[in-house]
Parts: sequence; C-alpha cells; structure tokens
Amino acid sequence: MKNFVLVNDKMQKKYKYELVAPVGKKFDPEFKPALTPKQMLALGVFGGVYMRDCINEFPKDWFVKAKFAKDKRDEKINFFGINASQSLSVWRKKGWIYDEDPRGWFQWYCRYYMGRRIPSEDSRQIGRWKKMRRHVGQIVANCRPGDLNCRRKQRQALLHWAYDSRKI
Repeated sequence: MKNFVLVNDKMQKKYKYELVAPVGKKFDPEFKPALTPKQMLALGVFGGVYMRDCINEFPKDWFVKAKFAKDKRDEKINFFGINASQSLSVWRKKGWIYDEDPRGWFQWYCRYYMGRRIPSEDSRQIGRWKKMRRHVGQIVANCRPGDLNCRRKQRQALLHWAYDSRKI
C-alpha cells in the first residue's frame, strides 16, 4: 500500500508526495546529517519563522519543543543568537529553490527524512549539504574546541544544514 502526504499550507496547495523509505532511514550513503529536523527545530534555527504553518505535514512531536517566533524572524531564537540566513528572495534569485520545496533546503530535508525520494533533487541537495562542510574546516582551523562563541554565524549556518556545530 502506498503512503502519500497531501500538503495544504501557505506556500503549497494540493501538493502530494509519496513516502517510499522508512522515516529516518535508507539515506544516500554520502548523506549523514548529525541532526534530525526535530532536533534542529528544538535547538533554534531560521529565526523561528520556518515551518510554523507546516505542523500538519510532519509528526506532531517535532513541534513540541520547536522554537518559533511569535511574529517576525527573531535571531535570539537561534541557538547561537545570531542571524545566519539569507531571505527566500535571495534563495530564489540564486536558483536554490526546487519548485516542489518552495521553502528550500530544510523543507527538502524534512520530506527526505520522512521518506520522500526524488533522485535528481536528492542528489542536488545532498551536494549542497556536502559543500557546507567547508565551514566545519574553518571552525576547526580558527577556534578552540568547544568554544561556541567563536564564529557563531558559521556555527548557526551549519546548524541550519543539520551539522552539529556544538561538537566542533
């Protein structure tokens, strides 16, 4: 029996996708995120404005400890207390947005984590994720281990990409 998800939120109406892999399993062998979407939301990412209207699409427990802004983006909600995001308009201009995931990489990751697979898009997004690793190298080269105040913007950006920069 096929398992489909129907999405109706502020950015997508009647979008339907199929879940073909078990939740949190059968990832591409090159894709090894350190954090789950649930963990990322609880730590504080994207100024607390990302996915507030997507609660019906994903497991309810993802949102129990999620840090959401009451109104507009609030950088204090981010784990490192700093804005490390570019606007959605910048993402669109740079061609980073896939039509089926109008919110960008994190939305793709949430859906991938749940079991959706789109081979060409998965490959593109995993490639983008791998490129973020360069920031890990900069933190290692320039910060004392465990110094969470060193390169906070890079650390927050890594957190947005499921790298656990607290452990660097």
